[in-house]
Amino acid sequence: MTKTLHYLFDPLCGWCYGAMPALSALNEVPAVSIELLPTGLFSGEGARPMNAEFAAYAWSNDQRIERLTGQRFTEQYREQVLDDRHRLFDSGPATVALTAVSLTAPARELDALKAIQSARYVDGRDTTSLEMLAGVLHGLGLEQAAARVAQPDDDLVAANQARINRAQALMREFGAHGVPTLVAESGAKRWVVNHSAFYSNPRALTSEFEAA
Repeated sequence: MTKTLHYLFDPLCGWCYGAMPALSALNEVPAVSIELLPTGLFSGEGARPMNAEFAAYAWSNDQRIERLTGQRFTEQYREQVLDDRHRLFDSGPATVALTAVSLTAPARELDALKAIQSARYVDGRDTTSLEMLAGVLHGLGLEQAAARVAQPDDDLVAANQARINRAQALMREFGAHGVPTLVAESGAKRWVVNHSAFYSNPRALTSEFEAA
């Protein structure tokens, strides 16, 4: 029986970046499908200025994630993203980019998320820029998605909001308050997966699914 993981996340969430090795390992399991559902946590009303206090908090948290998971947060990211006082901490554009991929090449959405996270946390690039995000998608060969991100139309905006609404409905259903949240589904059964062990042991998520 095929199992599904509904992955509730935000593309600017450091812990979601830390969970990527576990997700990548699970994505290799033939009997498991992963549905990416962005929650909009840091977009719209959740977006905020990047001030010195918040930047210091984020960097401290990022260093903890790196020690636990091995995922890199570079000085380029610290200097070019966290020290930038002109751009908002806003996941809206990256969320739209991922929705464009979900509409045009859904099997590649996890690749796109990984590339967007790497662009931010490793290369220190501005993931609030639709132009930059279109370039990332272009580099993955996702030309249709790149074109749609460069000029988002009403259909893309509506599809993006529908995905956020679905993610938020699942958050409410399971009483979840933060991301990442992992909701597993097998037949008629659905449950929230405790993912605390998966940061230091990415294969633990795969083992849990194979045993479920």
